[in-house]
Amino acid sequence: MYGSYTMPFRSKTEGIDIAFDMEGENCLYKRLFHDENLEKILVKGDGKVIINPIEPLNRPKKITSNLLVEFDRTITIAPMSRIMVYIKFPIEMGIFISNKDEIEVIDILTLVDQKFTLYGDPSSGLICKYWKSEIHSKIPSADLMHEGVLELTILNNTDLWVEVKQSVFNAYGMKIYYDTELVSMKANMKIISPSIAETDFIDKPLRPGMKKSMELYTAKKLYMNGKKCIMEAGF
Repeated sequence: MYGSYTMPFRSKTEGIDIAFDMEGENCLYKRLFHDENLEKILVKGDGKVIINPIEPLNRPKKITSNLLVEFDRTITIAPMSRIMVYIKFPIEMGIFISNKDEIEVIDILTLVDQKFTLYGDPSSGLICKYWKSEIHSKIPSADLMHEGVLELTILNNTDLWVEVKQSVFNAYGMKIYYDTELVSMKANMKIISPSIAETDFIDKPLRPGMKKSMELYTAKKLYMNGKKCIMEAGF
């Protein structure tokens, strides 16, 4: 389903039925998903439809921009060393239309269950979208309509052994790439002290030939560290 299309256009897959039909100079967008109907009348523009995987923090609504991924196993890292692993993250799909240089999202869908959790103290912690992932030593197979693969490099910049069982990412700075077989991201997690780490994203595809997705979230300062997320309640 991911890619660029010209109106009129229809796609039906995994219970998602979307259509762009022409009504004179305008377009009628129809969507049937989980027995929910949606119709919108749109200005045709240049007639281009873009369907991309997007930052998975928009459904059921924008409750948070933070994604917490819990690992199925603990990773133990030696002092002043690094490890690269692969984890999975949930997928949301953005449907866009374009009008010359302007692009607008008109719908967002997801096939995965929505769960939330609290990272840190109840009085000052972060509400996060929750996802649990297995740890992989090489790129795993993934259903690109449900989940993507994140290459995570964890750097232990302390003089102590540390254990890592989760990581928190912020949608501001996410760089998602895709092809016909895989949706992916690349990120770093830098451990600064026994209880503090920071995560940020790398603007590079996981493998050659992947296309970059449209970004819904733009650059925004977070704890005065640009696009980085500071984990201050342990990892």
